[in-house]
Amino acid sequence: MASDDDELQNLGYKPSFKREFSNLATISFAFSIMGLCSSVSTTFNTPLLSGGPSSVVWCWILGSCMCFTLGSSIAEIVSAYPTCGGLYTASAKLCPEKHRAIVGWIVGWLNILGQVAGISSTEFGLSNMILAAVSLSRPSFTITPGMTVGLFAGLLCVHGLLNSLATRYLAFATKGFVFINLGATFVIIIVLLATTPRSDMHSAGYVFGTEGIVNGTGGWNIGIAFLLGLLSVQWTDYDATAHISEEVRRAAYAAPSAIFIAVIGTGLIGWIFNIVLILCSGPLENLPGPTGSAVLQIMADRMGTPAALFLWVFVCLTAFFVSQTALQACSRTVYAFSRDHGLPDAGYFGQVSRSTKTPLRAIWATTIFSILPGLLDLASPTAANAIFSATAMALDTSYIIPIFLRRLYANHPEVDFKPGPFYMGDGLLGWAANVTCILWTVFVCIIFSLPNDLPVTPLNMNYSSVITVGVIVLSLVWYFAGARLHYHGPQSNVEHASEGGKPRDDDKSEELKEKA
Repeated sequence: MASDDDELQNLGYKPSFKREFSNLATISFAFSIMGLCSSVSTTFNTPLLSGGPSSVVWCWILGSCMCFTLGSSIAEIVSAYPTCGGLYTASAKLCPEKHRAIVGWIVGWLNILGQVAGISSTEFGLSNMILAAVSLSRPSFTITPGMTVGLFAGLLCVHGLLNSLATRYLAFATKGFVFINLGATFVIIIVLLATTPRSDMHSAGYVFGTEGIVNGTGGWNIGIAFLLGLLSVQWTDYDATAHISEEVRRAAYAAPSAIFIAVIGTGLIGWIFNIVLILCSGPLENLPGPTGSAVLQIMADRMGTPAALFLWVFVCLTAFFVSQTALQACSRTVYAFSRDHGLPDAGYFGQVSRSTKTPLRAIWATTIFSILPGLLDLASPTAANAIFSATAMALDTSYIIPIFLRRLYANHPEVDFKPGPFYMGDGLLGWAANVTCILWTVFVCIIFSLPNDLPVTPLNMNYSSVITVGVIVLSLVWYFAGARLHYHGPQSNVEHASEGGKPRDDDKSEELKEKA
C-alpha cells in the first residue's frame, strides 16, 4: 500500500482513501458492474424483438469479442494511471499541455453524463424488474408510472445510504457480489435446461441460423434489424474499476486485471446464458408476455411461476449490485472532477469525510443527479428514455478518446506515458487492440444513433446522439464562457499537503491516528 500511495503522489494526488479492496473484492466489483444475468434480463427484449433469436446469440458474442479489445485497451491505461479520475485523468495526461484542460473537460463531462445516465437506467430497470415480478404473481395488479418512479427513487436513496458506509464495509460486502452474480446465472441455466422438454427446445437453425432471424423493426432492412442486437452487450461501464483504484491494494495490478477478467467472464458466460434462453424460449409470438420481460416470461413458462419468482429475486439482487457499484464509481468520478476544479463548486464535492474516508458529498450529489432523469418519466417517458439511451454512447466516446490520444501523441515530448504492469506493448498486439476498439466503438455509436422502429416519430426517436453531442457542445460553450478561468486540467494537490517540504500539523495528527 505504501508503494500504491507513492505512485499516486507521483501522479500528483495526495492519498485520501483507505485501500481496503483486495484482489477478490476488486474482481467482484468488476463483475458486479457488468451485471451478467441482470444485464441480459434488462436488455434481452431489444435484440429479440428487433432482429430475432439469432440476433440475440450472435450479436452478444460478436460484441463481446470486440469489447474484449476495448476492455484490454482500457485496462492498459488504468494500469498506467490508477487514480479515481480514471480515463478522465488519463485523457488529459495523454495529450500536450495546451490541450489538457479542454480534453479533460470534455471527457470528464461525457464520463459523468454516461455514468449518471447508466445509474438511472439501471435503477429504473430494477424497478421494472421488481414490478414485473409482482405483476406475474398478481395478474390483476396495475403498474402505474408513479409506482415505478417512487420505487426507483427509493432504491437510489438506499444505495446512497449504503455507499455512505466506510470503505472497509463496502469492500467486505462487495466480495460476495460475484458469487451471487455467477451463481444465479448458472442456476437459471441448469434449471431451464432441466425443466424444458427436449421436444420443446428449438433447433440449432433457430438458435444460430437463418430460422432465428426476424425483422421486427417495421421499416429497417434485415441487416440493420440484426445489428440492433449489439445494444445489449455494449450497455455497460468498463472503466468503473478504475474509479475505485485509490481504494484498491496493488491498484496498478488489481484494477486492470479485474477489468480484463470480468470482460472475458461476462462475455463467455453471458453467451451461454443467451443461448440457453433462446433454446428454451418457446414461441416468439408469446414474448415478452404480460410481464413485459421476456426473460422472466421464459423462466415462468418453463419452471413455473413460484420457481421463476424465487430465482428472479437473485436476478434483481444482481441488478441491485450493479446500481450499488455504479453509484460508488460515479461518486469517485464526481469527487475527482471537483478535486480538479472541474465543477462550479469551489472543490466542495472534492472532499473526503474524516469519519468514513469516503466522499460523502459526492455520493449524495451523484444520488440526487441520478434521481432527476427518472423523475422525468412522470412528465415525459420519451424524455426519460432519451437520457437513459445516452449511457452507452457517452461512455464509449469517453473511453476511446484516451486510447486514441495515447497513440496520436506517443512520441510527443510533453506526453510521458509510462506503462503499468498491464501492458500490451507497442507491437502488433497493442496496436491491433487499440485500433480495433476505436473503429468498433465508432461503428456501434452509429448503431446507437438509429431508432429501433420506422417510421420515426417524436415518441420512438432515438435521442442518444442528440444528447451526447449536445453535452459536448454545451460543455465547450461553458468552458470558453468562463470555466477555463478556474479549470486547467487535472491539478496536483500534493503541494497542499505540505509546507516547506514538511507535513502540516493536521496531517501529522491524522498520520498518528492512522498508526494508532
